[in-house]
Amino acid sequence: MKILAFSDLHISARHAEALTHAARDADLVIGAGDFCNGRHGLDQAIALLEGIAAPMVVVPGNAESAEELRAAARDGITVLHGQAHETGGLRLFGLGYGVPVTPFGAWSCDLTEDEADAMLSTCTGADILITHSPPKGVADVTSQGISVGSSAIRKAIERIQPKLAVCGHIHDSWGQSGMIGDSRVVNLGPTPNWFEVGA
Repeated sequence: MKILAFSDLHISARHAEALTHAARDADLVIGAGDFCNGRHGLDQAIALLEGIAAPMVVVPGNAESAEELRAAARDGITVLHGQAHETGGLRLFGLGYGVPVTPFGAWSCDLTEDEADAMLSTCTGADILITHSPPKGVADVTSQGISVGSSAIRKAIERIQPKLAVCGHIHDSWGQSGMIGDSRVVNLGPTPNWFEVGA
């Protein structure tokens, strides 16, 4: 399956246009959270992607809640937050929000490591793991050189060993990737990222 994946759109019309154009060749589009900014502009962000005809599977970032994203999602968009979904023979599992809790304040949708661990523990297997936050130690370094990824997400990848784990959240690590066991981990960013994943 030919998969187009991105994260952290943050209502960027320029990036949305490039993604919409690229998505003409996609069997599936994955969005790993932060479509809007600080809980504002979500409808506008989703409208920017309305030209995407391929099925979309998305998780909420810390900039929008799961409920807000489900309310804004149009037909053809599946929102995952602690849930599994199967498409084209591929098993997907998604977990949104900032993990661990961010310093951004009350507007930010976050989970503690324990809360994330509890939600991820329901996943018994997946070909693709979609999270907003990166796992601890891979593609999770800020501009200050600090590793801020999630230990719960890392533990889940070690346990599940998906073929692919995609994330975003840490802008300074966009485009970075690494391995956890046999699982490829990629911090996406708002540009088109292409993957071929077989069932």
